[in-house]
Amino acid sequence: MSEIKDYVDLRVDELKLRATKGFSLALGRVAAALLLVGVLIIVLGLLSVVLISWLAELTGSLAIASSIVCGVFLVAFFILYSQRKRLFRDTFVKMFVQVFFDHEQE
Repeated sequence: MSEIKDYVDLRVDELKLRATKGFSLALGRVAAALLLVGVLIIVLGLLSVVLISWLAELTGSLAIASSIVCGVFLVAFFILYSQRKRLFRDTFVKMFVQVFFDHEQE
């Protein structure tokens, strides 16, 4: 009976280790993605300021230049929104399946 208890305890410990490894890998990937998104937001913000300044010189109006850049961002938003399932949900599901189940063979 003691061997069964030891076996169950070892299996529980193994499950805890696998879960910890999976969560740490997933959390690392999410943190890296958030860092990249943060940098991307800063770059897009600065790029939009430069683009607005350049378009303001071409059009002669800051309001028209700002509207053009805003329109470009709205089009990009609607494209991303329409493709959100394929781009985000399916990607994260594949990532979590890979993190939690592909490492079981190791």
